[in-house]
Amino acid sequence: MASMAVQFVQSSNPFQSFPQIRKTQLNLNVNYSVSLHSRYGKKNNHRQLRVSSGLIEPDGGKLVELFVKESQKYEKKKDALSIPRIKLSRTDLEWVHVLSEGWASPLRGFMRESEFLQTLHFNCLRLEDGSVANMSLPIVLAIDDLQKQRIGESTKVALFDSADNLVAILSNIEIYKHPKEERIARTWGTTAPGLPYVEEAITNAGNWLIGGDLEVIEPIRYNDGLDRFRLSPAELREEFTRRNADAVFAFQLRNPVHNGHALLMNDTRRRLLEKGYKNPVLLLHPLGGFTKADDVPLSWRMKQHEKVLEDGVLDPETTVVAIFPSPMHYAGPTEVQWHAKARINAGADYYIVGRDPAGMSHPVEKRDLYDADHGKKVLSMAPGLERLNILPFRVAAYDKTQGKMAFFDPSRPQDFLFISGTKMRTLAKNRENPPDGFMCPGGWKVLVDYYDSLVSSENGKVHLAVPV
Repeated sequence: MASMAVQFVQSSNPFQSFPQIRKTQLNLNVNYSVSLHSRYGKKNNHRQLRVSSGLIEPDGGKLVELFVKESQKYEKKKDALSIPRIKLSRTDLEWVHVLSEGWASPLRGFMRESEFLQTLHFNCLRLEDGSVANMSLPIVLAIDDLQKQRIGESTKVALFDSADNLVAILSNIEIYKHPKEERIARTWGTTAPGLPYVEEAITNAGNWLIGGDLEVIEPIRYNDGLDRFRLSPAELREEFTRRNADAVFAFQLRNPVHNGHALLMNDTRRRLLEKGYKNPVLLLHPLGGFTKADDVPLSWRMKQHEKVLEDGVLDPETTVVAIFPSPMHYAGPTEVQWHAKARINAGADYYIVGRDPAGMSHPVEKRDLYDADHGKKVLSMAPGLERLNILPFRVAAYDKTQGKMAFFDPSRPQDFLFISGTKMRTLAKNRENPPDGFMCPGGWKVLVDYYDSLVSSENGKVHLAVPV
């Protein structure tokens, strides 16, 4: 499920009547309202980064967008032809996307060694003015021995995608050892085999890391039909300002939305209104980068979210739906700090954190990899996230006496049914319906269609899935 983390900006904020709110467990529940935006086609590379006084400030005080100015593109492209080049993996490209739009502000590129070590050992970066910005995951680019040799004494390299398109230039570079075992152990708390992101991006990566200042030629596009949902932090801030939001609360998903999620989110919005906010707006923010193989693909999740709106479970007027471009690590309490920090840069005052955020089953043993409560506890203490407050909600489950999702009542546990993600997927795979009131019919049909598409693919029939 999800709980919430918050930051306060304006002196008129009604929550300031609660002293030391960050350490106070407020029994708020989470509300969603959603609107799928289709009007954002092209992004404006040259937007002035105006930060509204009504929104939380980004880390470091300003968004750091890393796009090359139009007037400099020709020279940059010409320069790229004469310097060493590095080919990016899909995951590398996702990190370029994250950096380029300012999700990792105040970072200005792939981490140099000092930034890498601070992140690995302290989960934060010390800024020039002495303040601290949270940074719990290394954002690094790995190269192998041959690439290092080819770079030689060059002070910059050109970054190309898998189709040999120029993506960016990395300048004032620094190359240093890639301590894989230490990185894995400190990020995940284990070096057990089978960690999805490790197998995808670290195990077979090079033994060196290269950091430097990033200059991105064009905004990253995936041409998968979903680019219109990939709103940058600056675009999101513009949208929140346009809606006159006086509070923004973000919720991350990598699963379909069921009515328990909606119950929690709607109740939270009601509580925020009761506290004096006039127009709290939800950022429904599904993760759009690398995910493990058994997660529902992004394209299908977006279809399901759209049906949830169409069926009236969530209110399009009070929610913005966008895609968060970060890859997923499944690194539990370490990773959830990154998820919260990135949403601050997008203008969110509140971050909803659930049970076992960013967690997964142990890859070898039959148990969860992380304690289910550690994520929200770590967020309440994390350096650089002092502006955030954890607002946990009550657990929601299916109430058999009411025939709908409701807040769990410990005095009558026999009346409640907990439907896990595994159980939900099993029902969908078997084309069995969940109890009425668990998920809206349109959303459930999308989930069933997705698993049907997998069966069709395995049988050699036409694969119904659209690109992820």
